[in-house]
Amino acid sequence: MSLFVKDPQARVDHAIDWSAYLAGQSLVASLWTVSPVETGGLVVEANAFEAQRSSVRLNGGVAGRIYRLTNRVTLSDGQVDERSVTMRVEER
Repeated sequence: MSLFVKDPQARVDHAIDWSAYLAGQSLVASLWTVSPVETGGLVVEANAFEAQRSSVRLNGGVAGRIYRLTNRVTLSDGQVDERSVTMRVEER
């Protein structure tokens, strides 16, 4: 799991390139979730996906908190996979 740092006032984009894991498949669905869910916490503002890449725009977060950002995808053959990253929010 990778660690990223974000300012609570920043809007940032994050993406996962799935091409190394697809073995000839493509993405047909993508869902991003944040844990924990809390008032003022990290929020998924927008998301999108292409055949081999998924992306998300993040906003907010409580300074000093650590969040798990998870991308769950469905592949063209019906398989489901997910990757998570850690997002630490701190004043920068």
